[in-house]
Amino acid sequence: THMPATVAEFCYILSCYQTCCVPIKNIERELICPICKELFTHPLILPCQHSVCHKCVRELLVQNHEDSFDAGSECSLPGSPRSRVPSPSMERLDRLVRSGGSQGSVTPRVTTIPCPGCQHDIDLGERGISMLFRNFTLESIVERYRQAARAAVAIMCNICKPPQQQEATKSCMDCKASYCNECFKLHHPWGTPKAQHEYVGPTTNFRPKVLMCPEHEMEKVNMYCEVCRRPVCHLCKLGGSHANHKVTSMSNAYKILKEKLAKSIHYLISKEDQVRAQITELEVLINKTEENGQLAERQANEHFERLFETLQERKSEMLRSIEQSRNRRMEQLRGQVEEYQGMLENSGLVGYAQEVLKETDQSCFVQTAKQLHVRIQKATESLRTFHPAADPCFDEFVLDTSREETLLKEMCFGGVPDPPLIDLSSSRVYNEASICWRLSDDHLPTDHHMLEYRRWDGEDNGVWRATDRVYGPSTVVCDLEPDSLYSFRVRSCRNSMFSPYSPEVTFHTPPAPVFGFLFSDKCGFSTERLILNKRRDTVESVAGTTFLLAAERVQTGSYIGLDYIIGDMGISQGRHYWAFKVEPYSYMVKVGVASDTKLMEWFHNPRDTSSPRYDHDSGHDSGSEDACYELSQPFTLVTLGMGKLFIPKASSSSSVSTANAQSADPGNRMLPMPQRLGVCLDYDACRVYFYDADTMRCLYERQVDCSGTMYPAFGLMGSGKVQLEEFIASKKLAF
Repeated sequence: THMPATVAEFCYILSCYQTCCVPIKNIERELICPICKELFTHPLILPCQHSVCHKCVRELLVQNHEDSFDAGSECSLPGSPRSRVPSPSMERLDRLVRSGGSQGSVTPRVTTIPCPGCQHDIDLGERGISMLFRNFTLESIVERYRQAARAAVAIMCNICKPPQQQEATKSCMDCKASYCNECFKLHHPWGTPKAQHEYVGPTTNFRPKVLMCPEHEMEKVNMYCEVCRRPVCHLCKLGGSHANHKVTSMSNAYKILKEKLAKSIHYLISKEDQVRAQITELEVLINKTEENGQLAERQANEHFERLFETLQERKSEMLRSIEQSRNRRMEQLRGQVEEYQGMLENSGLVGYAQEVLKETDQSCFVQTAKQLHVRIQKATESLRTFHPAADPCFDEFVLDTSREETLLKEMCFGGVPDPPLIDLSSSRVYNEASICWRLSDDHLPTDHHMLEYRRWDGEDNGVWRATDRVYGPSTVVCDLEPDSLYSFRVRSCRNSMFSPYSPEVTFHTPPAPVFGFLFSDKCGFSTERLILNKRRDTVESVAGTTFLLAAERVQTGSYIGLDYIIGDMGISQGRHYWAFKVEPYSYMVKVGVASDTKLMEWFHNPRDTSSPRYDHDSGHDSGSEDACYELSQPFTLVTLGMGKLFIPKASSSSSVSTANAQSADPGNRMLPMPQRLGVCLDYDACRVYFYDADTMRCLYERQVDCSGTMYPAFGLMGSGKVQLEEFIASKKLAF
């Protein structure tokens, strides 16, 4: 039987295409789970498009929620979209989920896990793992890899019993079992419904024929959400979480994705020589790394040997000095001992004096006694004032090496941190730069970071300037020159060892200082169709019942009306710049500036542009109607929608400098919608400029009537969303 064009079929065809192009044994690294580092087992697709084993997702949930974790998914577990892993714990958890989560339920209302591939937090919502699709394509590829890796291991028949169990020759995708020839004939007799079952070669991977919606379990997925990049059913689009998202048919998504993937594969194959050249270059770098590493080892050994030699010399010199001092003191003390021993009776000086006293000859006695008496007096004096001849302490040889030890400990040669990477998606540069970076993957703490920047077209000739020490993953650089090119780089420091610099990134500053404002909920704000968040930095248009009723009253034409909203701060002099993001799914959004004086006239005398009787185009191309219409409008806007930016046609009332605007061909006036759009108003020169905020390329500029106070203006129709840049909103909030 022919399967419909579902995502399962699409994935299966892609996997077959990949298999026929690449030997299955060469793709093992793509089949390894980033958590368990083993071949995938029942992988699930996370919202960020990375795949993780089912058991690994559950372990992540347990780690992040020790007392509560989701019970699992009927459409995410092995077997079929409705089968579960047969384990007692799973059955108990399933009973808890089916019972609605009684008191003490282990099912959390909101479950968040970190993706092991991109490190982003994944919010699984209230349904937990049940919101995740199984990656059947990856399962099939893993199974084919296992079979290629262990071709000698056969799949056995599930019906035969040992010891007569036979090798399976085919597997039934409906029965989800493998059979030998005899058992297959026995269980699939001709003339019965089972004879119509689909069978394939022996396999252990029984994938479902149709992919079911995880949110509406009885519905097949038949559409593809381009915002969330996942298959959805018609109920998801009608009233579910994808109601305001842009969707396409599954056949169209199949065709587009298949073409993109085929082109990408063809491009990679065509660049095989370039890849091989880069591999050769990497191999040269590996050899250089090995050689330089060995050289660094030899140099380190030489440095330490010199240190050891110096320490050994100082050690020998110090030990020699200690030995000389000890010998000298010992001699002095021993001499003093001998001197004092002479003072004892019948020994030494006293004994000699006693013998002299026995002399009877007066002249001889006097001759000897005079010198002896002097010696006796000295001995008596030394006895009264006893002082050792030498100090037994060696304090002068005690070394304080704490400073040297600290210096040696700070020489942490093996702790050089890896360079951080500047995050382009989070960094923003205006007249102030908010630079963010991601730390290295070595997971070791750093002491601080140093950010350096330079201006390429400045008077300092591109000299690097450093900020103060930064103790977090971001910092702000102030006082940047407008309309200038700046480069930034950062490095980390750990234990006085600096990492290499990060790759340089370049930003172009806006042509004017940042203008901070929030959306105003006062002037012309429609609470029926516009939703403003609490911070007032995001406005969203919802095509609700009011819009539908308005469209129902229109008999001619398709233009219903725009819902306008302006900023809460105005401009009356100088040059100012602001930036924002328009969501890609937005149907139509107009952005620009508005004059307060014309706004008052417009609100007091509105023109019913939704009436079929009103038509400001008489049918000829003189442009007079457009000019008259523009003069009556308080807004100067450009249009974005459906992933495009539309350059307005040139008219007699405006001076347009964009070349594409001079063309009447609509195709030439359509540009891809930038991810971020910037607007610069030069009040004194009466001109407004529209920029691609990422590259600071001017897309369109024109003359504008700056009468009164000018406000940032936005108009939305249908589904759409505008979000001010964080720096724009935070500046106003801080003020």
